Amino acid sequence: MAWNEPGKGQDPWKSGNGEQGPPDLDEVVRNLQRRLSGMFGGGKGSGTSGSFAGLGLILMAIFVAWLGTGIYKIDEAERGVIMQFGKYSEITMPGLRWHLPWPIEKVEKVNVSKIRSFPNKTVMLTADENIVDIDLTVQYRAADANAYLFNVRDPDQTLNDVSESAIREVVGKSGMDFVLGEGRTEIAQRTRTLIQETLDQYGTGIEVTSVNVRDAQPPEQVQAAVEDAIKAREDKERFRLEAQAYANDILPRARGQAVRRIEEAEAYKQQVVADAQGEADRFLKLLAEYQKAPQVTRQRLYLQTVEAVLKDANKVIVDVPDGNSLMYLPLDKLIEQGKLMPSIREYRPGGEITSSPSRTEVGSTTRDRRDLRSREDRG
Repeated sequence: MAWNEPGKGQDPWKSGNGEQGPPDLDEVVRNLQRRLSGMFGGGKGSGTSGSFAGLGLILMAIFVAWLGTGIYKIDEAERGVIMQFGKYSEITMPGLRWHLPWPIEKVEKVNVSKIRSFPNKTVMLTADENIVDIDLTVQYRAADANAYLFNVRDPDQTLNDVSESAIREVVGKSGMDFVLGEGRTEIAQRTRTLIQETLDQYGTGIEVTSVNVRDAQPPEQVQAAVEDAIKAREDKERFRLEAQAYANDILPRARGQAVRRIEEAEAYKQQVVADAQGEADRFLKLLAEYQKAPQVTRQRLYLQTVEAVLKDANKVIVDVPDGNSLMYLPLDKLIEQGKLMPSIREYRPGGEITSSPSRTEVGSTTRDRRDLRSREDRG
């Protein structure tokens, strides 16, 4: 039965207790229009034009708010990558920026100054077929924001895989002693170069800042034996350095002594040659004098020789004419004590005591007498 059937007088939307049912739809629309018109300044009778004006203002406000969502800020250490409908558009520098809001454009911020790092610990074979445990640390940064975001799917995982491959290649070409000993620095440098070359080929936009080999050890099962071998190698190096230090101390001194002795020998040689030349010159001069006066020269040479022989003697011998020579002892003790008198008392035969001249005076007197006798003989 229809709710408005004549004669019944009852509304099926009304309950039996007289309550009102659901409101009419047209009435609801009219009430909403009135409220919107009052909200945006429309009065009674504005009609449909007022409804469209209010709706336009709402859409305008929503549009302005949507444009405001495109304002963004890039920090000093960052770069902004603008994507238009998911495709790379441009890179923006630090500062306050604006772009077309989503879904037209989207901005991705990439920190190009932050140094990231990750450890990589793995077991690998060396060139001499030994096993070593390598603990590697790689530090890097996103140098090219565009390449870092778009060229590879996961650049960090790519770097991890490339690092492991590079360290395996470098260690695989090196011996175990080199890896465990002095070769860590060189291995780190070669690994960094190889990682960077591979990343550049992939175009990841990653720059490797440093590679450190934090630890390199043999397997635990043979670690004790390897440590003994390393200790023996270190002892060998220590002994070598000690021997080198000893050689550096001895050799310069030996060379210095050799040079000094050579110089002394050269000086002695020059001295002997000079003395010989001087003696030869003196002999030639004496020969010339001897040829002029043989007797006088012979007598003078004899006296000079005797004087040279007796000048350091501790005894004094006095030549007494027509008598025996007298020897006075102990004159050496008197000379040491400084008590030797300027002249020596001499007893001549006949009981007369005279003063004997000193050795020098005796020599002069004797030479004078002999010269006198020589002249008498020649006369």
